Amino acid sequence: MPYGYTGKILHVDLTLGKLDVEQPPEAFYRKYMGGSAMGVYYVLRDTPAGVDPLSPENVLTLMASVTTGAPISGQSRLNANAKSPMSGAIGDSQSGGFFPAELKFAGFDGVVIKGRSAKPVYLSILHGEAKLQDAAHLMGKLTGEVDAILKQEVGDPKAEILQHGPAAENGVRFSGMVNMCNRHNGRTGMGLVMASKNLRAVVVRGTQRVSVANPQVLAALNKSGPKLMPENPDVDGLAKYGTASVVVFQNTIGSLPTRNYSEGQFEGCEDLSGEVMYDTVLKERDTCYACILRCKRVVEIKEGAYPVDPQYGGPEYETLGTFGSYCGVKNLAAVCKANEICNQYGVDTISCGATIAFAMECFEKGIIGLAQTGGLELRFGDEAAMLEMLKQIVTNSGPLGKILSQGSARAAKVWGPAAEECLITVKSEEAPAHMPQAKKSLAVIYAVNPFGADHQSSEHDPMYEGESAPLYLTRLAELDLKDPPPAGSLGPEKVRFAAYSQIFYSLLDTLVLCQFVWGPAWTLYGPSETVEMVRAVTGWPVSLFELMKVGERRLNLLRVFNAREGFNRKDDTLPKKFFQKLKGVGPTADTALDPVEFEKALDLYYQLMGWTQDGVPTYANMIDLGVEWAAEYLPAQD
Repeated sequence: MPYGYTGKILHVDLTLGKLDVEQPPEAFYRKYMGGSAMGVYYVLRDTPAGVDPLSPENVLTLMASVTTGAPISGQSRLNANAKSPMSGAIGDSQSGGFFPAELKFAGFDGVVIKGRSAKPVYLSILHGEAKLQDAAHLMGKLTGEVDAILKQEVGDPKAEILQHGPAAENGVRFSGMVNMCNRHNGRTGMGLVMASKNLRAVVVRGTQRVSVANPQVLAALNKSGPKLMPENPDVDGLAKYGTASVVVFQNTIGSLPTRNYSEGQFEGCEDLSGEVMYDTVLKERDTCYACILRCKRVVEIKEGAYPVDPQYGGPEYETLGTFGSYCGVKNLAAVCKANEICNQYGVDTISCGATIAFAMECFEKGIIGLAQTGGLELRFGDEAAMLEMLKQIVTNSGPLGKILSQGSARAAKVWGPAAEECLITVKSEEAPAHMPQAKKSLAVIYAVNPFGADHQSSEHDPMYEGESAPLYLTRLAELDLKDPPPAGSLGPEKVRFAAYSQIFYSLLDTLVLCQFVWGPAWTLYGPSETVEMVRAVTGWPVSLFELMKVGERRLNLLRVFNAREGFNRKDDTLPKKFFQKLKGVGPTADTALDPVEFEKALDLYYQLMGWTQDGVPTYANMIDLGVEWAAEYLPAQD
């Protein structure tokens, strides 16, 4: 009997209405472990090269891992993979909540979805039994409405529902998948892929708890982590104030993107802080399955211009950034309302808010005018204009909504070269609210990340610069990072830091572990505890070396998919805006990335990863990582 996993992968052919169960061998689980390493195995193998991301041939995977559902914090996460409608490269997105653990309890480690149903359906996985059910009655409804209907329909209020929202039905390109009405697989357009398959939702419920190999060791880990929380201000602050706890810090170091990444400090940052949210609109702290951190915000606003329903949670740091400082908006209630609308309709708050900020800059610079906006004065700081634009986007309506619903990169193609100068996209994905002008290693990571700019694909510079906290440096030393460079550097040691921490974070996205609990530096647990936990759950005598190879395997497979689709170094670029001096005040004012320094760092990164100088993995990489089968998808190499 396997420990930690069920040994079953559900395969769904929506075109044929057929369901099959695969039972891979233990060696398969130990090699891929779950998450996007396991997901991209199926996507690369079964999605034909060059297909349209919205065609029936695009394979969509939903993967837990060998640690999901274990009784410890930070393990209830789900990874989604498919070819991305945003970029045409690999799509990759994670979410938390209770759905991931419930999928395991319902009897499956993951779901592989192919084809397109002739009519709207939902997939129910209840106590080990999977069925396709009619979903015509769910179409056009908000996520909260669908959640309530399906719980009643399956007769269990504890059922968990993963769904796309009406925005995906409306063709919004950056639509995500939502569970609990507020946990998102938000990035890379996975909700639109789901909608293209006529699959409205997945409902799971089960009582098959995960068996672990060594419950005593797991229980000891469960006790040790919480004891350290009061001594770790980052984790303690995260628990109390959520991810919004970093708003003021980001502003202090000049890494709070303001007015579409034109400045690094926002004069209204205090109004958007976690502390203000805690003192004003916070109703309660929510959590994911078995997690003690309770970092999820639930806000409620009953009065005023922007009432907010607590069912839709509350804004994370990224949302406060994209709808707040990116747009020059400091009204917390307005940003909470924007978050609610995104959760109701199922769209990625990062791409959505950043796209609105991009349009605001285009309007401010005269690139577009009232004729394009339908008479709307789309200016920074105008919260009403921001919300009106949001409503047009999620409904794919109005003169601007139809353009911006496709993302800023596609909008710039419509508006011309001057608009392209305002972009903050990498591989057509809008950049998150951590500025590489302040955190130089992110310049490399944003560029090379297979699915576009992402803030949770590596550790951030302050953890490994100058006088960092002793705990953080001790943990990073476990990854052979023992010589912290000066702040603001992008030399060889900073590139090593980027590469090694990216590999560790890639492991976390394969085990699908929460990066606020398990990580290489500031989190509740570090690398050695991660090894201990995987051993305790699975019974496998894994080492840190083996687990790092799992992370490296995942990164290489993602890059192999991209290489097959024609992506290489030409796509590992940053927007021109990042190489232009920032305006405003603060430590990053008048600073910009150095293009020569960036290209040298990119060269070194490729060398460290063992790839070609075009950024493509090699046959030797495939041999080293035990995935020789993937070599056939590589372009011809000398």
